Amino acid sequence: MSATRSAADRGLRAVARVRGVREHDSRLGLQLALAEQQALEERVSTLHDRLAALPGDGARTPAELLVLRSGASALGAHLRDARDEATSHHAVVEGARDRWHADKAQLSAVENLLERRAARRRAERAKAEAKELDDLASVRWAREARR
Repeated sequence: MSATRSAADRGLRAVARVRGVREHDSRLGLQLALAEQQALEERVSTLHDRLAALPGDGARTPAELLVLRSGASALGAHLRDARDEATSHHAVVEGARDRWHADKAQLSAVENLLERRAARRRAERAKAEAKELDDLASVRWAREARR
């Protein structure tokens, strides 16, 4: 019966292996996207802290004021760019999460089908065994009745 089982599910187990690899790859992709998102958010936080730490009244001469304002302006532009990049990366993370959920659902469907097939085969074996035991009991009863 196990040779029949392996032949019957060989193709489905191959599909399960492929789906498993896809699910694993999409999970790794999601983890990578989340790590990138975290790095982008940390960059935003760092730039924000640097901008907030700039002295507001540290300039004593017009040249110092110009340098301070130019630096603050450049830092603000970097912060804006970093925020935009972090915001746009949310779409990448959501896409990766959706792909992983879809791959996980497909893998679960194939695994459930394999489990249902195995359960059906177990039930058929149990039914066949019960029938065989019933037949043996009937033969024994018939022998006992003839004596």
